[in-house]
Amino acid sequence: MIYVALALIGVLSGLISGVVGTGSSIILLPILAYIFGAKLAVPIMAIASIMGNISRVVMWRKELNIRAFLLFVSLGIPATVLGANTLWVMSPFLSNLCIGLFFLFLIPIRHYAKHRNFTLNAWQMVVAGGVLGYITGIVFSTGPLLLPIFNGFGLIKGGLLATEAAASFAIYLTKSLTFGALGVLQQNILIAGVAVGISLIIGNYIGKTFVLSMSNRTFNLMFDLMLLIAGSSMLFSIFLH
Repeated sequence: MIYVALALIGVLSGLISGVVGTGSSIILLPILAYIFGAKLAVPIMAIASIMGNISRVVMWRKELNIRAFLLFVSLGIPATVLGANTLWVMSPFLSNLCIGLFFLFLIPIRHYAKHRNFTLNAWQMVVAGGVLGYITGIVFSTGPLLLPIFNGFGLIKGGLLATEAAASFAIYLTKSLTFGALGVLQQNILIAGVAVGISLIIGNYIGKTFVLSMSNRTFNLMFDLMLLIAGSSMLFSIFLH
């Protein structure tokens, strides 16, 4: 029954990430950690995220911003390798605290930047890719961090979802390959990751219909709500350890 529940929650989290562009890891990781343990939950979610992000790229491929994607991953991929290796030798307590607080601060910062017409240039995208690539290698999820970056580059709705998904795919693929090199990806981990990934894909396709009929105001409201949930969940996870 717990695996049936995991599949249903996977579809729900896929629907949320299909609408807002993030959220699947935040919802699924506590459940995966309960079933498989905290350490194994990370590579399982990495595999599932690869599949979920591929489906979002395919769905929104016509709106993919290739330039923003290439700028971000140019430094993001090597930084992810370094971050994934760091994960196994450091405590996540301090990083989760900082990231959780940053998610919450992003809500007023994002609106202030939008009001001031703040935008990111090419070099800032490269630097952001390096910083977030390294952080993604260490922590469970940085989807709410990636979204404001691409939003600051002028992307929204379909273009935002497609480009963030493509960047996340490249980052999580790098992360999974690094875990493979570390000897973490056993058969049971691969099977669990693929099973969760399939449920995310189903949810993503359901979520697409909501995005197509959603106003920019509603999209931004849900975006802020996801940041609030992300920040609160990461801060809450600190007290569970």
